[in-house]
Amino acid sequence: MTNYLDVVEKIATEIVARDAIEVDKTGAFPQAAMDALRDAGLLGLLSAKHMGGLGEGPRAAAMVVERLARECGSTAMVTCMHYAAATVVEKYASDTVRQQLATGKHLGTLAFSEVGSRSHFWAPVGTATRGQDGIHLNGKKSWVTSAHNATLYVWSSQPVAAEGASTIWLVPSDSSGITIAGSFDGLGLRGNDSTPLTAQDVIVPEGCLLGNDGEGLTIMLETVLPIFNTMIAATGIGLMESATAAACRHASSTRHEHLDSALCDLPTIRAYLARMRITTDQARCLWLDTIHAMETEREDMMLRVLECKAASGESATQVLDTAMRVCGGAAFRREIGVERRFRDARAGTVMAPTTDQLYDFIGKAICGQPIF
Repeated sequence: MTNYLDVVEKIATEIVARDAIEVDKTGAFPQAAMDALRDAGLLGLLSAKHMGGLGEGPRAAAMVVERLARECGSTAMVTCMHYAAATVVEKYASDTVRQQLATGKHLGTLAFSEVGSRSHFWAPVGTATRGQDGIHLNGKKSWVTSAHNATLYVWSSQPVAAEGASTIWLVPSDSSGITIAGSFDGLGLRGNDSTPLTAQDVIVPEGCLLGNDGEGLTIMLETVLPIFNTMIAATGIGLMESATAAACRHASSTRHEHLDSALCDLPTIRAYLARMRITTDQARCLWLDTIHAMETEREDMMLRVLECKAASGESATQVLDTAMRVCGGAAFRREIGVERRFRDARAGTVMAPTTDQLYDFIGKAICGQPIF
Protein backbone atom coordinates (compact mmCIF):
# COMPACT_ATOMS: atom_id res chain seq x y z
CA MET A 1 0.00 0.00 0.00
CA THR A 2 1.08 3.59 -0.62
CA ASN A 3 2.38 5.35 2.48
CA TYR A 4 -0.62 6.13 4.67
CA LEU A 5 0.38 9.80 4.95
CA ASP A 6 0.29 10.17 1.17
CA VAL A 7 -3.21 8.70 1.15
CA VAL A 8 -4.35 11.00 3.95
CA GLU A 9 -2.88 13.99 2.13
CA LYS A 10 -4.95 13.21 -0.94
CA ILE A 11 -8.14 12.69 1.07
CA ALA A 12 -7.55 15.85 3.11
CA THR A 13 -6.86 17.97 0.05
CA GLU A 14 -9.52 16.64 -2.30
CA ILE A 15 -12.40 15.74 0.04
CA VAL A 16 -12.02 17.10 3.56
CA ALA A 17 -11.03 20.61 2.47
CA ARG A 18 -13.80 20.65 -0.13
CA ASP A 19 -16.52 19.72 2.36
CA ALA A 20 -15.31 21.57 5.47
CA ILE A 21 -17.36 24.75 5.08
CA GLU A 22 -20.58 22.85 4.33
CA VAL A 23 -20.01 20.41 7.22
CA ASP A 24 -19.63 23.38 9.56
CA LYS A 25 -22.52 25.37 8.08
CA THR A 26 -25.09 22.58 8.14
CA GLY A 27 -23.75 20.39 10.93
CA ALA A 28 -23.61 17.47 8.49
CA PHE A 29 -21.59 14.39 9.37
CA PRO A 30 -18.44 14.24 7.16
CA GLN A 31 -19.62 11.08 5.45
CA ALA A 32 -17.63 11.50 2.23
CA ALA A 33 -14.39 11.83 4.17
CA MET A 34 -15.13 8.82 6.37
CA ASP A 35 -16.08 6.77 3.32
CA ALA A 36 -12.78 7.72 1.70
CA LEU A 37 -10.83 6.76 4.83
CA ARG A 38 -12.67 3.42 4.93
CA ASP A 39 -12.11 2.71 1.24
CA ALA A 40 -8.41 3.47 1.65
CA GLY A 41 -8.14 1.03 4.56
CA LEU A 42 -7.42 3.79 7.05
CA LEU A 43 -10.19 2.87 9.48
CA GLY A 44 -8.02 -0.19 10.10
CA LEU A 45 -4.86 1.87 10.61
CA LEU A 46 -4.30 0.53 14.14
CA SER A 47 -5.50 -3.02 13.50
CA ALA A 48 -3.02 -5.85 13.23
CA LYS A 49 -1.92 -6.82 9.73
CA HIS A 50 -2.99 -10.44 10.22
CA MET A 51 -6.48 -9.11 10.95
CA GLY A 52 -6.54 -7.13 7.71
CA GLY A 53 -5.37 -3.81 9.12
CA LEU A 54 -2.28 -1.69 8.56
CA GLY A 55 -0.59 -2.53 11.84
CA GLU A 56 0.38 1.04 12.70
CA GLY A 57 0.60 2.62 16.16
CA PRO A 58 -0.25 5.82 18.05
CA ARG A 59 2.18 7.97 16.04
CA ALA A 60 0.35 7.13 12.82
CA ALA A 61 -3.05 7.84 14.37
CA ALA A 62 -1.86 11.20 15.68
CA MET A 63 -0.35 12.18 12.33
CA VAL A 64 -3.54 11.29 10.46
CA VAL A 65 -5.70 13.28 12.87
CA GLU A 66 -3.37 16.29 12.71
CA ARG A 67 -3.51 16.39 8.91
CA LEU A 68 -7.30 16.11 8.86
CA ALA A 69 -7.62 18.83 11.52
CA ARG A 70 -5.86 21.35 9.30
CA GLU A 71 -8.87 21.13 6.99
CA CYS A 72 -11.80 20.19 9.25
CA GLY A 73 -11.97 19.84 13.01
CA SER A 74 -15.12 17.73 12.83
CA THR A 75 -13.54 15.13 10.53
CA ALA A 76 -10.49 15.00 12.77
CA MET A 77 -12.64 14.47 15.88
CA VAL A 78 -14.69 11.65 14.34
CA THR A 79 -11.48 9.94 13.24
CA CYS A 80 -9.86 10.50 16.63
CA MET A 81 -12.75 8.83 18.47
CA HIS A 82 -12.74 5.91 16.02
CA TYR A 83 -9.04 5.30 16.61
CA ALA A 84 -9.49 5.56 20.38
CA ALA A 85 -12.20 2.90 20.23
CA ALA A 86 -10.17 0.82 17.78
CA THR A 87 -7.28 0.73 20.23
CA VAL A 88 -9.50 -0.96 22.83
CA VAL A 89 -11.09 -3.28 20.27
CA GLU A 90 -7.70 -4.37 18.95
CA LYS A 91 -6.47 -5.24 22.44
CA TYR A 92 -9.55 -6.81 24.00
CA ALA A 93 -12.26 -7.75 21.47
CA SER A 94 -12.85 -11.05 19.70
CA ASP A 95 -10.99 -11.83 16.49
CA THR A 96 -14.26 -11.54 14.56
CA VAL A 97 -14.84 -7.96 15.68
CA ARG A 98 -11.16 -7.11 15.22
CA GLN A 99 -11.29 -8.34 11.63
CA GLN A 100 -14.51 -6.45 10.94
CA LEU A 101 -13.06 -3.21 12.24
CA ALA A 102 -9.75 -3.74 10.47
CA THR A 103 -11.50 -4.07 7.12
CA GLY A 104 -13.68 -1.00 7.57
CA LYS A 105 -16.96 -2.66 8.47
CA HIS A 106 -17.22 -0.68 11.70
CA LEU A 107 -16.93 2.93 12.77
CA GLY A 108 -16.24 3.03 16.49
CA THR A 109 -16.43 5.64 19.22
CA LEU A 110 -16.05 6.00 22.98
CA ALA A 111 -19.05 6.28 25.29
CA PHE A 112 -17.45 7.21 28.62
CA SER A 113 -18.60 10.61 29.96
CA GLU A 114 -21.95 10.45 31.75
CA VAL A 115 -24.66 12.85 32.81
CA GLY A 116 -24.12 11.89 36.45
CA SER A 117 -20.33 12.33 36.52
CA ARG A 118 -19.81 14.72 33.59
CA SER A 119 -16.17 15.12 32.60
CA HIS A 120 -15.07 12.68 35.32
CA PHE A 121 -15.02 9.99 32.64
CA TRP A 122 -13.33 7.49 34.95
CA ALA A 123 -16.35 7.32 37.30
CA PRO A 124 -19.46 6.03 35.47
CA VAL A 125 -22.72 5.86 37.38
CA GLY A 126 -24.46 3.72 34.77
CA THR A 127 -24.95 0.10 35.77
CA ALA A 128 -24.35 -3.38 34.39
CA THR A 129 -26.32 -6.25 35.89
CA ARG A 130 -26.27 -9.92 35.01
CA GLY A 131 -29.50 -11.55 33.86
CA GLN A 132 -30.37 -14.95 32.44
CA ASP A 133 -30.35 -13.45 28.93
CA GLY A 134 -27.07 -11.53 29.25
CA ILE A 135 -25.75 -8.27 30.69
CA HIS A 136 -28.27 -5.45 31.15
CA LEU A 137 -26.79 -1.97 30.69
CA ASN A 138 -28.46 1.19 31.95
CA GLY A 139 -26.92 4.64 31.80
CA LYS A 140 -26.98 8.15 30.38
CA LYS A 141 -23.94 9.27 28.40
CA SER A 142 -23.56 13.03 28.20
CA TRP A 143 -21.69 13.20 24.87
CA VAL A 144 -20.95 10.47 22.33
CA THR A 145 -19.15 11.53 19.15
CA SER A 146 -20.55 9.96 15.95
CA ALA A 147 -23.56 8.89 18.02
CA HIS A 148 -25.86 8.33 15.02
CA ASN A 149 -23.15 7.10 12.64
CA ALA A 150 -20.95 4.81 14.70
CA THR A 151 -21.67 1.09 14.60
CA LEU A 152 -19.82 0.23 17.82
CA TYR A 153 -19.69 2.00 21.19
CA VAL A 154 -16.89 1.29 23.64
CA TRP A 155 -19.08 1.68 26.71
CA SER A 156 -18.24 2.16 30.39
CA SER A 157 -20.36 1.12 33.35
CA GLN A 158 -20.01 0.30 36.99
CA PRO A 159 -18.71 -3.26 37.51
CA VAL A 160 -21.11 -6.17 37.51
CA ALA A 161 -19.67 -7.82 40.60
CA ALA A 162 -15.96 -7.07 40.90
CA GLU A 163 -14.24 -4.36 42.88
CA GLY A 164 -13.12 -1.37 40.86
CA ALA A 165 -14.33 1.90 39.39
CA SER A 166 -15.66 0.68 36.06
CA THR A 167 -16.02 -2.03 33.43
CA ILE A 168 -15.79 -1.67 29.64
CA TRP A 169 -18.19 -3.23 27.12
CA LEU A 170 -18.52 -3.38 23.36
CA VAL A 171 -22.05 -2.28 22.50
CA PRO A 172 -23.45 -2.42 18.93
CA SER A 173 -25.12 0.89 18.15
CA ASP A 174 -28.26 -0.83 16.87
CA SER A 175 -28.87 -2.57 20.20
CA SER A 176 -32.46 -2.42 21.42
CA GLY A 177 -32.81 0.17 24.17
CA ILE A 178 -30.31 2.71 22.79
CA THR A 179 -31.81 6.20 22.46
CA ILE A 180 -29.92 9.06 20.82
CA ALA A 181 -31.01 12.57 21.82
CA GLY A 182 -31.57 14.51 18.62
CA SER A 183 -28.77 16.09 16.62
CA PHE A 184 -25.75 18.21 17.49
CA ASP A 185 -26.10 21.98 17.03
CA GLY A 186 -23.06 23.38 18.75
CA LEU A 187 -20.64 26.27 18.63
CA GLY A 188 -17.81 24.31 17.03
CA LEU A 189 -16.99 20.84 15.67
CA ARG A 190 -20.47 21.07 14.23
CA GLY A 191 -20.21 17.94 12.09
CA ASN A 192 -18.95 15.56 14.75
CA ASP A 193 -22.43 14.17 15.57
CA SER A 194 -21.83 14.40 19.32
CA THR A 195 -25.03 13.95 21.29
CA PRO A 196 -26.29 12.53 24.59
CA LEU A 197 -27.12 8.84 24.48
CA THR A 198 -29.21 6.70 26.82
CA ALA A 199 -29.14 2.95 27.38
CA GLN A 200 -32.33 1.62 28.90
CA ASP A 201 -32.09 -2.09 29.67
CA VAL A 202 -29.74 -2.72 26.75
CA ILE A 203 -28.85 -6.42 26.70
CA VAL A 204 -25.43 -7.54 25.48
CA PRO A 205 -23.79 -10.97 25.68
CA GLU A 206 -21.16 -11.61 28.34
CA GLY A 207 -18.70 -11.92 25.45
CA CYS A 208 -19.01 -8.15 24.89
CA LEU A 209 -16.90 -7.59 27.99
CA LEU A 210 -13.62 -5.85 27.09
CA GLY A 211 -10.94 -6.81 29.58
CA ASN A 212 -12.07 -8.02 32.98
CA ASP A 213 -14.93 -6.87 35.17
CA GLY A 214 -13.76 -3.96 37.32
CA GLU A 215 -10.67 -3.18 35.23
CA GLY A 216 -12.21 -0.32 33.26
CA LEU A 217 -10.12 2.39 34.92
CA THR A 218 -6.91 0.55 34.06
CA ILE A 219 -8.01 0.26 30.43
CA MET A 220 -8.94 3.94 30.34
CA LEU A 221 -5.62 5.08 31.76
CA GLU A 222 -3.21 2.62 30.15
CA THR A 223 -4.84 1.91 26.79
CA VAL A 224 -7.12 4.84 25.97
CA LEU A 225 -5.69 7.97 27.62
CA PRO A 226 -2.24 8.03 25.96
CA ILE A 227 -3.51 7.74 22.39
CA PHE A 228 -6.61 9.85 23.06
CA ASN A 229 -4.64 12.75 24.52
CA THR A 230 -2.08 12.71 21.73
CA MET A 231 -4.85 12.74 19.12
CA ILE A 232 -6.75 15.59 20.80
CA ALA A 233 -3.44 17.46 20.96
CA ALA A 234 -3.01 16.66 17.26
CA THR A 235 -6.38 18.24 16.52
CA GLY A 236 -5.36 21.47 18.24
CA ILE A 237 -2.02 21.52 16.44
CA GLY A 238 -3.70 21.00 13.07
CA LEU A 239 -6.07 23.89 13.78
CA MET A 240 -3.13 26.09 14.80
CA GLU A 241 -1.17 25.21 11.68
CA SER A 242 -4.02 26.06 9.34
CA ALA A 243 -4.92 29.26 11.20
CA THR A 244 -1.31 30.47 11.17
CA ALA A 245 -1.06 29.80 7.45
CA ALA A 246 -4.38 31.55 6.79
CA ALA A 247 -3.39 34.57 8.87
CA CYS A 248 -0.05 34.85 7.04
CA ARG A 249 -1.79 34.66 3.66
CA HIS A 250 -4.28 37.32 4.67
CA ALA A 251 -1.62 39.63 6.09
CA SER A 252 0.53 39.25 2.97
CA SER A 253 -2.26 39.72 0.42
CA THR A 254 -4.32 42.46 2.10
CA ARG A 255 -3.15 45.96 1.24
CA HIS A 256 -3.71 49.49 2.42
CA GLU A 257 -3.97 50.98 -1.04
CA HIS A 258 -3.82 54.56 0.18
CA LEU A 259 -0.50 53.77 1.85
CA ASP A 260 0.72 51.32 -0.80
CA SER A 261 1.58 48.78 1.89
CA ALA A 262 0.58 45.27 2.91
CA LEU A 263 -0.90 44.41 6.29
CA CYS A 264 2.23 42.41 7.10
CA ASP A 265 4.34 45.55 6.67
CA LEU A 266 3.14 46.56 10.12
CA PRO A 267 5.57 45.41 12.84
CA THR A 268 2.68 44.72 15.21
CA ILE A 269 1.09 42.31 12.72
CA ARG A 270 4.39 40.53 12.11
CA ALA A 271 4.83 40.19 15.88
CA TYR A 272 1.39 38.62 16.22
CA LEU A 273 2.20 36.15 13.43
CA ALA A 274 5.53 35.35 15.07
CA ARG A 275 3.80 34.58 18.36
CA MET A 276 1.37 32.29 16.56
CA ARG A 277 4.23 30.43 14.90
CA ILE A 278 6.21 30.08 18.13
CA THR A 279 3.21 28.87 20.14
CA THR A 280 2.29 26.34 17.46
CA ASP A 281 5.85 25.04 17.26
CA GLN A 282 6.11 24.76 21.04
CA ALA A 283 2.93 22.68 21.19
CA ARG A 284 4.15 20.52 18.30
CA CYS A 285 7.51 19.86 19.97
CA LEU A 286 5.86 18.74 23.20
CA TRP A 287 3.42 16.59 21.22
CA LEU A 288 6.19 14.86 19.27
CA ASP A 289 8.18 14.32 22.45
CA THR A 290 5.09 12.75 24.03
CA ILE A 291 4.80 10.29 21.15
CA HIS A 292 8.49 9.45 21.48
CA ALA A 293 8.04 8.91 25.23
CA MET A 294 5.17 6.51 24.50
CA GLU A 295 7.14 4.58 21.90
CA THR A 296 10.18 4.21 24.16
CA GLU A 297 8.14 3.71 27.37
CA ARG A 298 10.07 6.52 28.96
CA GLU A 299 9.69 7.10 32.68
CA ASP A 300 8.00 10.46 32.14
CA MET A 301 5.53 9.13 29.57
CA MET A 302 2.34 9.70 31.56
CA LEU A 303 3.42 13.20 32.56
CA ARG A 304 3.94 14.03 28.90
CA VAL A 305 0.57 12.48 28.00
CA LEU A 306 -1.14 14.80 30.48
CA GLU A 307 0.89 17.82 29.44
CA CYS A 308 0.47 17.55 25.67
CA LYS A 309 -3.32 17.84 25.69
CA ALA A 310 -3.30 20.71 28.19
CA ALA A 311 -0.63 22.57 26.24
CA SER A 312 -2.30 22.05 22.87
CA GLY A 313 -5.72 23.07 24.15
CA GLU A 314 -4.49 26.29 25.74
CA SER A 315 -2.21 27.08 22.80
CA ALA A 316 -4.95 26.55 20.24
CA THR A 317 -7.26 29.06 21.89
CA GLN A 318 -4.40 31.60 22.07
CA VAL A 319 -3.35 31.11 18.45
CA LEU A 320 -6.90 31.28 17.12
CA ASP A 321 -7.64 34.40 19.21
CA THR A 322 -4.59 36.01 17.63
CA ALA A 323 -5.60 34.87 14.14
CA MET A 324 -8.96 36.59 14.58
CA ARG A 325 -7.16 39.77 15.62
CA VAL A 326 -4.72 39.67 12.71
CA CYS A 327 -7.45 39.10 10.12
CA GLY A 328 -9.80 41.66 11.70
CA GLY A 329 -13.28 41.95 10.25
CA ALA A 330 -12.41 39.55 7.42
CA ALA A 331 -11.97 36.79 10.00
CA PHE A 332 -15.72 36.78 10.61
CA ARG A 333 -16.37 35.66 7.02
CA ARG A 334 -16.71 31.90 6.58
CA GLU A 335 -14.61 31.75 3.43
CA ILE A 336 -11.48 32.93 5.27
CA GLY A 337 -11.67 29.81 7.45
CA VAL A 338 -10.42 31.44 10.64
CA GLU A 339 -13.66 31.83 12.58
CA ARG A 340 -14.54 28.15 12.01
CA ARG A 341 -11.24 27.07 13.46
CA PHE A 342 -11.62 29.65 16.24
CA ARG A 343 -14.84 27.90 17.28
CA ASP A 344 -13.47 24.39 16.81
CA ALA A 345 -10.41 25.14 18.95
CA ARG A 346 -12.59 25.85 22.00
CA ALA A 347 -13.46 22.17 22.38
CA GLY A 348 -9.96 21.05 23.34
CA THR A 349 -9.98 22.74 26.74
CA VAL A 350 -13.37 21.43 27.86
CA MET A 351 -13.22 17.89 26.48
CA ALA A 352 -12.54 15.34 29.20
CA PRO A 353 -10.05 15.26 30.69
CA THR A 354 -10.51 19.04 30.70
CA THR A 355 -7.54 21.38 30.86
CA ASP A 356 -8.38 22.31 34.44
CA GLN A 357 -8.47 18.63 35.39
CA LEU A 358 -5.16 18.07 33.63
CA TYR A 359 -3.53 20.89 35.56
CA ASP A 360 -4.64 19.19 38.77
CA PHE A 361 -3.39 15.80 37.57
CA ILE A 362 -0.04 17.26 36.50
CA GLY A 363 0.31 19.06 39.81
CA LYS A 364 -0.35 15.83 41.70
CA ALA A 365 2.11 13.92 39.52
CA ILE A 366 4.99 16.35 40.01
CA CYS A 367 4.29 16.49 43.76
CA GLY A 368 4.45 12.72 44.02
CA GLN A 369 0.75 12.33 44.80
CA PRO A 370 -1.55 9.69 43.27
CA ILE A 371 -3.51 11.14 40.36
CA PHE A 372 -6.72 9.20 41.07
